[in-house]
Amino acid sequence: MKIKNVEPFILHVPVTGSQIADSTHTISHWGVVGVRIATEDGLSGYGFTGTHAHLPGDRLITQCIATCHAPLLVGEDANDINRLWLKLARNPALQWIGRAGITTLSQAAIDIALWDLKAKAAGVPLWKLLGGQVRDKVRAYNTDIGWLSIDDDKLVQGALKAVEQGFTGIKIKVGSTVERDLRRLEAVRHAIGPDVTLAVDGNGKWDLATCLRFCRGAEPFDLYWFEEPLWYDDVKGHAQLARATRVPVALGEQLYTQDAFAEFFHQGAIHWVQPDVTRMAGITEVLRVCETANSYRLPVAPHAGDMSQVHVHLSYAHPACQVLEYIPWIKDCFTDPAEVVDGHFRLPSEPGAGTTPTPQAWERFRQAAA
Repeated sequence: MKIKNVEPFILHVPVTGSQIADSTHTISHWGVVGVRIATEDGLSGYGFTGTHAHLPGDRLITQCIATCHAPLLVGEDANDINRLWLKLARNPALQWIGRAGITTLSQAAIDIALWDLKAKAAGVPLWKLLGGQVRDKVRAYNTDIGWLSIDDDKLVQGALKAVEQGFTGIKIKVGSTVERDLRRLEAVRHAIGPDVTLAVDGNGKWDLATCLRFCRGAEPFDLYWFEEPLWYDDVKGHAQLARATRVPVALGEQLYTQDAFAEFFHQGAIHWVQPDVTRMAGITEVLRVCETANSYRLPVAPHAGDMSQVHVHLSYAHPACQVLEYIPWIKDCFTDPAEVVDGHFRLPSEPGAGTTPTPQAWERFRQAAA
């Protein structure tokens, strides 16, 4: 399965409503920045990373794909995923300019495309190549009702509607003021009752003192986890918080390598592990993180099910994965979309990783890659 062509692409897809906001940013579109890898025998594999749809930044990624990574791939056997991963990740020139960030996002798209190719060539959905189905269902939790930009009344209404639709998990954003966030948290918990899991996500906004104060106030509401409470790389602060509160600490979507996760594991700074295949140089690296998490007996909740597509396959195949996030901005852009039925993600059935864009998405949302 010799690689013939490597073509980057950019899609800018509108978010729910006109815009959303968390504690760090406001966006109106989500960027699907990816690559199509074609082989000499006529197959095409697709992979992508996710961005804030900032076109100049997106083009840095596509330029990295086209000028740095593509020349290392053309003529290679697409089946050799582990060898090609090392060839890109350990390339001396690229390693020198960045072991995380743009080079990693570029490699994530490529690695996912290679796995997509391999599954298509085998004629099976990706989860079969990842070891087969280990669970009957993957439970979904709804984040799309919980943005900081949503008014309190609409937040409660959205949570109730999600529960009526079959969701048994809700996540809401925090990071404004402790007082406002606790008020919103109390209102949602009162509305949905004790049987629906309720998590919060700070997106790295607060310092340790603020997190401790919030956790003390939040204890009566039985939080499933507190996601990204502190700055993403602050291992010591997360370890201190994990020891000081009964609220489980979750993080990982902003970490780029298994080495970054290793210190969080070692210091007991994490309870829920949240890797993202679209940021961590792809499926190949995330599988290593999942295996390490499993060795620590820590549950994995991959970041964003429908926004990465691949995480649905991973969650059905890996024993460490427990739940998966639902944010339905881009799911309809793909031929085998990540769909939730009665609060659970549907088991993918088509060959591949679920990352093939539809012709309609290609026509409506495509941006110039250079």
